[in-house]
Amino acid sequence: MTTQETALDDARERGIYRVTVIGSVVNLVLLTFKFFAGIVGNSAAMMADAVHSLSDFVTDIIVIVFVRISSKPEDKSHDYGHGKYETLATAIIGLFLLAVGVGILWNGATAILNFVRGEELPEPGMLALVAALVSIGSKELLYQYTAFKGRRFNSQAVVANAWHHRSDALSSVGTALGIGGAIVLGKDWRVLDPLAAVVVSVFIIRMSVKLLVPCLEELLEKSLPEEEENRICQAILSFPGVSSPHHLRTRRIGNACAISVHVRMDGRISLEEAHHTATAIENRLKELFGTGTYVSIHVEPDKTPCPQQDGEGRGPEAGKTE
Repeated sequence: MTTQETALDDARERGIYRVTVIGSVVNLVLLTFKFFAGIVGNSAAMMADAVHSLSDFVTDIIVIVFVRISSKPEDKSHDYGHGKYETLATAIIGLFLLAVGVGILWNGATAILNFVRGEELPEPGMLALVAALVSIGSKELLYQYTAFKGRRFNSQAVVANAWHHRSDALSSVGTALGIGGAIVLGKDWRVLDPLAAVVVSVFIIRMSVKLLVPCLEELLEKSLPEEEENRICQAILSFPGVSSPHHLRTRRIGNACAISVHVRMDGRISLEEAHHTATAIENRLKELFGTGTYVSIHVEPDKTPCPQQDGEGRGPEAGKTE
């Protein structure tokens, strides 16, 4: 790894820490306020919202720990670095979201069932409504900030954490509507409090699934999307004298990816020239997919004229094995 790449990785790690620490401080303040407001304000929805904020705080800690691990360079035990620790962190965040969503759904449904059976639900207090409104504003701002930094640093875990902030804001919207409706409309409408929690829990569960599926695909070594693999083949075939990219294998490793491919070159050229071309292809792929991309190119001789690229940009032997 070059000095410039090391400096970029260090700056990325510091940036991720900074945005995550800011988020964790906001979450700590919010969850304390929400628990207090939920208890004093007799609001089941606010208590569920407070638990959601608690999960945000826990996932902030997870991001801090796992990003430090994922930023470590390659070693004897990890030839491809530690990038998948960040993927694991994202999966844990998704699991936390799923658990929180199911918990809110269960508690809300139980309260609704009790209301249907004739049990009188407690009236939410105005403090709970104030806490919900404060949460909506602060968590939406935190989402925008964290998502921007996550895209800038190309960090799956930070982007996932941003969506966790957004889910908390959405949860607070439903909480505010439920609490507000229960306060304004009277005791016959207090069921709006747990009903709002149930509705929001569905969105939280859906969001957790959207986070978990890509993580599972990566951990199961799923290839890059077809359009990305086509870009790889097109980049390879843009070099004169290079043909028939085949045995293409790709996968993601955290925020980086790995590319392995066989290509054909004229068997009469020197080894030095073939090496020079292979290095140029490697550099080109790193320009397209990031400096941390792992590229492995196997060169095979081809004394026949270079075949024409097919319609998908993969070469006529792209899918063949030998």
